[in-house]
Amino acid sequence: MSLPEDQRPERISEAEHAVMEALWRQSPLTAAEVADSVGHDRGWSLATVKTLLSRLVNKQAVATEPDGRRFLYTPLLARADYVGGESRRLVERLFGGRAAPLIAHLAEAEALSEDDLCEIEALLKELRQ
Repeated sequence: MSLPEDQRPERISEAEHAVMEALWRQSPLTAAEVADSVGHDRGWSLATVKTLLSRLVNKQAVATEPDGRRFLYTPLLARADYVGGESRRLVERLFGGRAAPLIAHLAEAEALSEDDLCEIEALLKELRQ
């Protein structure tokens, strides 16, 4: 689901992003299921996960649906839309809105593998057709 720019939720924190990743992998989930998915690795209690879910609901990034005595959580924001928005913000903030300096920086920092370079070349070919 793609939301218009003016209906996108507030910025999502790193902790909230971990919760979103769990929901993007599988949804709907209960708070306990989200905690099982991400809480153990991060040392988060169920209460912490419930707080993060509540924040995401308030930001309109996640919807809730009653299911007996518990709630089911479903993302309202598609992962592709989130990644696209964050990517645009990064390029705008650090590289003046231009992607070429970002690619150059990654290449200079030797952060691009041979596979990455092949994928970039294939994408460029596809875009030029």
